Order: sequence, then C-alpha cells, then structure tokens
Amino acid sequence: MNDTLINRLRIAYDAQLRGVTPPGGSARIEMDGPLTRVVGWHRGFVTGPRDLGVDGAELDALIARQRDFYAARGEAVEWKTRAHDLPADLTGRLTAAGFVAEDSEAVLIGQSADLAADPVLPDGVTLRRVTSRSDLVRVAAMESAVWNEDWSWLADDLSARIESAPENTVVLVAEAGTEVVCAAWLVFKDGIDFGGLWGGSTLKEWRGRGIYRAMVARRAQLAVARGVPYLYVDASADSAPILTRLGLHAVTTTTPYVWSP
Repeated sequence: MNDTLINRLRIAYDAQLRGVTPPGGSARIEMDGPLTRVVGWHRGFVTGPRDLGVDGAELDALIARQRDFYAARGEAVEWKTRAHDLPADLTGRLTAAGFVAEDSEAVLIGQSADLAADPVLPDGVTLRRVTSRSDLVRVAAMESAVWNEDWSWLADDLSARIESAPENTVVLVAEAGTEVVCAAWLVFKDGIDFGGLWGGSTLKEWRGRGIYRAMVARRAQLAVARGVPYLYVDASADSAPILTRLGLHAVTTTTPYVWSP
C-alpha cells in the first residue's frame, strides 16, 4: 500500500472514527468543547478530533476539567491520543496534569475484501456468534484469564451494546468442547466505512494454531456482506505482526493516557 493511500485512509480515520460507539446501558455520551466523553462506563473515556483547536493555558484548563469531572465521580478516565494529534504537546500536558501513558498500539486498517476468507480452525474447535448473557459472561471470564485482570465488566458492556444495536455488535467465540478458547467482536457504525475489530484474545495454550487468523477472516466476511469496505484495529505489539501479515497497514499509533483517583 503506497503512502498516498495510507494518507487517505488516515484522513478517513480522522473524519469517521474519532467518536465513540454509544455503549448502551446506563452509560451516556457528553460533549465538552471539542471533546467527546463517556460517563457511566467501566471507566471514563475521552477522545477528540485530530486538532483540538486549543493550546496553552486553554488546553491545560480543558484537561484539568476532564480530570476533575471524573475525580468528583471517583472514577478513573482514559484519554485516547493518536501520534498525529494536534497540538503536538498534548501528551506532555496530559502528563503534567497527572495522566499516565499506558502501552501504545498500532492503528491498522485493511480492506475487508482482501481479508475475507472461510475460517480455518484446528480440529475440535468451532466458531459461533453469541448474544446470550451467559455466553458473554464466559467471554469475560476468558478475557480475565488471558489478561490476569478482572474483566467481569465486559459482559455488561457487550450486553448493553447488543441490546441497544443488535445488528452493530457481532460477538464471536471459538470453543473447544465447552471451553471458550478465543473471543472477538466486530463493531459497525451506521454510515461509516469501517468495521472495528475488537477482542481477539486467545488462551495461551491455544495460541499459534490459527484461531486468531480465523476470527479476522470471519469478521471480514461479515463486513463484506454488509458492504463495509474497511476494517480497523488498535493492535498490541503481539497481534500487530500477525495482522500486518494478513494484509492490514499501520496508519498511526494510539496511546491511552489514564488518570486514576
């Protein structure tokens, strides 16, 4: 993919993917100047356009206002930044306000038609779409095991998303017998040219067997069927090489800056 096309995809990303998919449930979306923030999620979330349009003391005040808003709620908050954001000193000002950078991820974009294929799974592993609360609890338990953290909130999050827009959130599980060994979901937004690839976590003992690749292939098939031309993902250092080999291309990086009470 040449630089011109990557630049075009980055521009489309900035134009279409700077908002937040309504999380459903009790969570709500608010605006504060150029920023979009989520309230009532598992933790606060803030994002904005590529260029916030403010700098200096005005930017410091905007940052402090988000921090203090969530502090009053007793909640942590993630401010999602991208490497090409403006003003260029945004991350430095976030750090000065007490936000801490977590691991950066590569923002990868690929063409759905290039990625779509019949999923190839190991013997004894099956792939299916799930919507029930009991299955989503199993997904959250698997994620908790993979990341060695409490991901129980994920069942509520996915349930709310499916309830509010069932056609826009597709949760897939790979199962070996009764065990969920991998889970991933595909998120659409009406009128948007991109489907979001999320999840994609696999239990350690099941990695390296093509399950993650199969999840990408199946979600790409679903995107093609819906007429969505592109897929995007925030990829960890572990998954970025796999996705690059599959045909996705890096357009920028994203780094969460987190403030915790």
